Amino acid sequence: MCFSFMQTINIVWMKKDIRLNDHAALHAAQQANIPFLIVYLFEPEVLQRADVSLRHSQFIYHSLLDLKLNLRAQSHLLHILYGERKAIFRELFQQFHVDTIFSYRESGTESTWILDKEIGALFKQTGVNWKEFQRDAIQRGIKNRKGWDKHWYTVMHKDVQLYEPKTIQRINFEHSFFLPSDFKSDLEAYPSLYQPAGERMAWKYLKDFMDGRCKDYSRYISKPSESRTSCSRLSVYITYGNISVRQVYQYVKQHPNFNKYKFPIKSFLSRLKWQNHFIQKFEVQCDYEYRFLNPAYEEMSYKHTPKWILAWAEGKTGVPMIDASMRCLKATGWINFRMRAMLVSFLTHHLDQDWRNGAFILANYFLDFEPGIHYPQVQMQAGTTGVHTLRIYNPIKQGKEHDPKGIFVRKWIPELQNVPDNYIHEPWQMTEMEMLMLNFDLKRG
Repeated sequence: MCFSFMQTINIVWMKKDIRLNDHAALHAAQQANIPFLIVYLFEPEVLQRADVSLRHSQFIYHSLLDLKLNLRAQSHLLHILYGERKAIFRELFQQFHVDTIFSYRESGTESTWILDKEIGALFKQTGVNWKEFQRDAIQRGIKNRKGWDKHWYTVMHKDVQLYEPKTIQRINFEHSFFLPSDFKSDLEAYPSLYQPAGERMAWKYLKDFMDGRCKDYSRYISKPSESRTSCSRLSVYITYGNISVRQVYQYVKQHPNFNKYKFPIKSFLSRLKWQNHFIQKFEVQCDYEYRFLNPAYEEMSYKHTPKWILAWAEGKTGVPMIDASMRCLKATGWINFRMRAMLVSFLTHHLDQDWRNGAFILANYFLDFEPGIHYPQVQMQAGTTGVHTLRIYNPIKQGKEHDPKGIFVRKWIPELQNVPDNYIHEPWQMTEMEMLMLNFDLKRG
């Protein structure tokens, strides 16, 4: 095929790496000195997956809008496209001589791996180079994690690559892959209770955490109310690549408060590494999303009670700590780790439901949904790994220990506003006389 009449360009294909700095694909495109486009694809096939919800797309979309602002005069580089990936790239190949496509490897579900293999075959067939970069310290193709810890620290200490604003030739890309108007309206309607999206907000949260919130990280990590401010709240920004793990690691290690609050900060850094550790495990074996980690559990039988699952999903089980946690998660997209574990434990152990009946529900609710963290953790709390200690969380005990005054419960379950502290986690223990005096109907809530 002759490309002499076509403009030669490169493409930066963004996936879960929506930022400008410490972006290997973008840096490589700049170094190549060839005009390039930055594209993000909203793909109908991906949007229809059971573990993908509107809130995920909303966060991505607003991260992209923030990226446009950060690009300023170069905002013309970024194209937000809607359509099937093969159709989009074929259109690009018809209009341009595409030399190289730069992207990060996506450590996602099996379906994303299949899609990448299919598009990779198209690129090879058309003679287009596809240069994929390692996400954080995640390695593709390794058979075991021997030596991986050392590798992680090596990656964390590499220099951060900064974006260099340059005058870049405008590329006239005519296409029909625009966001459908109804979908775009849904994306723009971003709930105020969700964390604000984008690279600038990621840095704002990180700086605020290290400037003072970090001192209470370990103290309040299990508290459903206090953890909302004592935790870093960086998970969603790391999930969608608004900030890299390396950027977080280096900023934390170099911050003046590192030595002042060494214990809680080291605890935070251990969880930062733990995040990559689980994604690496999922990279090696991504069928955790639908298969038991320990195949022996495939023979287990569970009750299948749709109305119980629905009550759990809507925060209407009648168990205060469960319902408050679920309602909070559904409204804001975030709860702390202990409450997440408690929700899975309650579904699988107390209600005796298969973990797969709740995994997609939670995936839809978590604004920071990360497959490599989510599916192994759901199975761990469901007790189906065969290697971890079985954890069964008592929601009444959790409530009394971590929300003794019922502040969290009353915030999310207004029906319990008038219930005294000593009954707030067990309202069914009240006598009929006490309920009558409080004008409280247990069946009504």
